[in-house]
Amino acid sequence: QVTITIYNTRGQVTRTLDLGRQKAGVYLTKNRAAYWNGRDNHGQEVASGIYFYTLQIEPLNLAGNRTGKFIATRKMVIMK
Repeated sequence: QVTITIYNTRGQVTRTLDLGRQKAGVYLTKNRAAYWNGRDNHGQEVASGIYFYTLQIEPLNLAGNRTGKFIATRKMVIMK
């Protein structure tokens, strides 16, 4: 299970992208990368500024059970 959560500088959730199950691999090419359209969870365009995102991965074993959790947080800048 893969989820990306985007936060504003106040720590409020701006957008959640639930990407579901993904195969292991590199997701840097345009056809495999996650895409955010710059809108919040209500469909409104977000303002220029600094945002933070967390990438949360919960791997599943062959039986379909969660086997742990990986979380990484990074900063991004939106400029219009």
